[in-house]
Amino acid sequence: MNSLNEKILVIAAHPDDEILGCGGTVALYRKMGIPVTSVIFCEGESLRYANQNINMTLCSQNAAKKLGVTDIRNLNFPDQRLDQFNLIEIVRPLEEIIKEIRPTIIYCQYGGDINYDHEILFKATLVAVRPVEKYIKSVFTFDTASSTEWAYPRTFIPDTWVDITSTLEIKLQAIACYISEIRDYPHPRSLEALKNRAYSWGNQMCLPAAEAFMTVRFVYRNGSVPL
Repeated sequence: MNSLNEKILVIAAHPDDEILGCGGTVALYRKMGIPVTSVIFCEGESLRYANQNINMTLCSQNAAKKLGVTDIRNLNFPDQRLDQFNLIEIVRPLEEIIKEIRPTIIYCQYGGDINYDHEILFKATLVAVRPVEKYIKSVFTFDTASSTEWAYPRTFIPDTWVDITSTLEIKLQAIACYISEIRDYPHPRSLEALKNRAYSWGNQMCLPAAEAFMTVRFVYRNGSVPL
């Protein structure tokens, strides 16, 4: 990978999804000096935390700082209400951001879990990352603890693993910024369970800790081949 040419875009439905799904991988990119933009669609407050003085935007900014991410876009769509919008209303802001930053690698929400916002955002992402934008060379989906594994049928079948042994603690520090989202062990969104999840993904590939992804698309252009 020529890091000088890479730009990463992370697309998440709710505050904390971006950390749960690929926080360790993002921290690796930032250690390499590769720019990362995170887009969080929904505000994450109105449904569960109305009048509770919980600022999810601030939490997301604090979490991003832990990873070294300085470009975070909170679009503030209503939480769990993406189904109230036409798909094009969700696609358009994504397309605008993609054309602005011209990402080469995109990580997005897996659309086959129990959260309907995830499904809708995934469908919108597929439209926004059409191969007509030739600077996009790869698109991956990430799983979300307490949403992906509770779906039926369970269709998240990873084909790509990233060793996050060196950044696992950074990921856990970042997710801890979302105080309202952390649960007690053995809930999947407890810090201990999230660490165990990384160990489990890693152990599948004889790694200490990993994040796992499903490939949507990987395009080799200009005569390049897989190495």
